[in-house]
Amino acid sequence: MSIFKFTRRAALATGAALTMTLAAVGGAVAQTPPGVLIVGQIAEPKALDPAAVTAVNDFRILMNVYDGLVRYKDGTLEVEPALATDWEISDDGKTYTFTLRDGVTFHDGSAFNAEAVKFNFDRMLNEDHPFHDTGPFPLAFFFSAIETVEAVDDLTVKFTLNAPYAPFLSNLAYPTGLIVSPAAVEQHGADFGRNPSGTGAFKFAEWRSNEAVVVEANPDYWDGAPDLQAVVFRPITDASTRTAEMLAGGIDLMVEVPPVALSEFQGNQYTVHEQAGPHLWFLILNTKEGPMADKRVRQAANFAINKEALVNEVLEGTADVAAGPTPPAFAWAYNDDLTPYAYDPEKAKSLIAEAGAEGAELTFYVTEGGSGMLDPIAMGTAIQADLNAVGFDVKIETYEWNTFLGEVNPGLEGKADMAEMAWMTNDPDTLPFLALRTDAWPDKGGFNSGYYSNPEVDELLEQARVATDQNERATLYKKMQTIVQDDAPWVFVANWKQNAVTSDRVGNFALQPSFFLLLDDVTKN
Repeated sequence: MSIFKFTRRAALATGAALTMTLAAVGGAVAQTPPGVLIVGQIAEPKALDPAAVTAVNDFRILMNVYDGLVRYKDGTLEVEPALATDWEISDDGKTYTFTLRDGVTFHDGSAFNAEAVKFNFDRMLNEDHPFHDTGPFPLAFFFSAIETVEAVDDLTVKFTLNAPYAPFLSNLAYPTGLIVSPAAVEQHGADFGRNPSGTGAFKFAEWRSNEAVVVEANPDYWDGAPDLQAVVFRPITDASTRTAEMLAGGIDLMVEVPPVALSEFQGNQYTVHEQAGPHLWFLILNTKEGPMADKRVRQAANFAINKEALVNEVLEGTADVAAGPTPPAFAWAYNDDLTPYAYDPEKAKSLIAEAGAEGAELTFYVTEGGSGMLDPIAMGTAIQADLNAVGFDVKIETYEWNTFLGEVNPGLEGKADMAEMAWMTNDPDTLPFLALRTDAWPDKGGFNSGYYSNPEVDELLEQARVATDQNERATLYKKMQTIVQDDAPWVFVANWKQNAVTSDRVGNFALQPSFFLLLDDVTKN
């Protein structure tokens, strides 16, 4: 018998207590309560403070609890108003003035206003702010162009940038730009991430570690109360267990369905959802020390791995082979002239011999599962076999997702030669700026865990983020992709088409190209 039991006493919109017991016994199907959506997540969240986390696994919860000044329009990566009703941009592109929505309150009852917006960005960016120590804030890079945030009046806030910054609005729509309650931060301090308060469609109710995060409907939501009474996010790291729970009726919505399990969800009981988006699955290579410090060895790794086989056999056609660091979903900025590294073991062996790296021992970090990680153990094992076949000696070390991030994000120096990684991004600037620049090395606060450095790439990225013309930005990004593909700081593996499955009791659900879960319009009978 496998039993998941969750009991929660809290007043919902109906004033009733929510008590539920979910059980899967043998082949029996559990009945989850109507109006309560049970989501099978891929991992335990790290925190529920949007400024303090980096994983889409966490963002899927946060986007339902908080709002930003702007948000992505349904089904797109285009920006539309949210907590701000409109905005003006100065002629020089350095000043953004937002008019805020009137009458909005945080879940704790405190007022949303310009001072609250200023508090949020000052907390992230100002080391002297009294609540800066509630961080760290690993994606504060998104807003490094901000010089000042001014509360002009209660419903007007002005951002002054140090230079024009093309991705600014898109970054405000990303979870790092979500607005938290200053009163809740002041009350809970470093524990705010376990006691979140936003303005979103759902209010935080409870977090039971390794069991469930529960959010309940916000009847006063400015954009209309949600149809659901509550959502329960259950961390189920093992993909086969998550699949079994979905088949047994213990969850209503499963994210990141393993490719091998998709065939189990045919028929009227389930709906399988797919949505392309800006995703890249890659291997970070340690360019600072060890065999991968030699470009020839990094290129050899790209030639040695049979990515077509990974995509077609391990991932069963749910992804495409990646050609470089920019996902093709950014059509306007994507370099169509690039072709993926061919599968060429003999070329790989030749480069390895030229570099004198025959028999090199490589430590390879693999995760059990995580945001967009695409069957990471199976992928890691297949990659290990391909690399061993050309003369490397690869040792895999496997970690739970949050532990894995704790090993990889601080940098691979002295620990590993390569590591799996996946990013889902919102702008062509995001991934390379945070993970390929010299100034994004881990000791400088970035995610360049392999210590790649190329001054020409640095300059192209700096020029692209201040360019106000999209065609100019596109030209710069395409040049960057050509250089990075040749330098091979990563093994470019796959661009994924995300998926999810819902039961026939769930309505009005759609995946978003942002990879976030938006549940305010979802129904459950």
